Order: sequence, then structure tokens, then C-alpha cells
Amino acid sequence: MNRCPQSVWRRPVHFFAFGLGSGGVPWAPGTFGTLAAIPFYWLMSELPLGWYLSLVAVAFVVGVWLCDKTSRDLGVHDHSGIVWDEFVGYWITMAAVPFSWEAALWGFVLFRIFDVFKPWPIRWADRRVAGGFGIMIDDVLAGIYAWSTMHLWLWLH
Repeated sequence: MNRCPQSVWRRPVHFFAFGLGSGGVPWAPGTFGTLAAIPFYWLMSELPLGWYLSLVAVAFVVGVWLCDKTSRDLGVHDHSGIVWDEFVGYWITMAAVPFSWEAALWGFVLFRIFDVFKPWPIRWADRRVAGGFGIMIDDVLAGIYAWSTMHLWLWLH
């Protein structure tokens, strides 16, 4: 367990990298980070798909910088409290999924499963890709796996 650095509350870059502070909880910060992403998905779900995907792409690019900067400042690669990657991964999971609380919950569960268990190539990317891009890419891949599963589930129902 990594303690939440005080800079999270003083430096905007760290605050965003820590998922608006949600990554500052002392246990399961990735889970809390994913939970904190749900209200934003609720708001974003009203956007046309092109706008939604553009916003997620911008969040990814900004996230690479946020995570890299915060990681370097803290001297810890992928500090457990850095959860902006969970935000983006969850938003990928929920792309083109009409909002409902049931869908939001299923997306949360699926994303957390893929993020925690890291099937290939997620685990490979997590271990071999460095920097802010490395922090982000494993959650992007987990989001793609979860998105595929969500859409299969939606297609079958």
C-alpha cells in the first residue's frame, strides 16, 4: 500500500493523475478510481459517439502526460494512487453503451476483472512498457477487452 502524497491536494497535475483524489484512498485505489469515473460516463453518455470517442482520446493523451509527470515527481513508477488510467479504461469499456445503472455496474465489474487479472497482452504491456504511456496502455487494453465483452453481452440481450 502506498500512502497518498500531500502533493495530490496541492498540485493540479497530481490531483488529476490521482483521479480527482479518488486514488488517495488507502486500499483498492484502482477500484475507487473506476467508481469515480462512473458519474463522468453518465454525463458523457449523452454525447454523440464521435464526441465521446474524441473526449476519451484527449483524456488518454493528457493522461499519458499526467501519469508520467506524477510518476516522475513521486519517484515511483505507476504509484497505486495514479488512477487516471482507470478513468480512461472504464470510459473505453462504456463506449457506445447506452447509459443505465445496470450497464454501468456490468462495465465496472468487467473492467475491474480485466484490469486485475491482466490476460495477454495486458500483463505483457504492464510489465514492459514504461513511462506515462506504460501506465495508461494496460488499462486501455483492459478497457478494450471489457468493451468487447460488454458489446457481446448487449448483442445477446
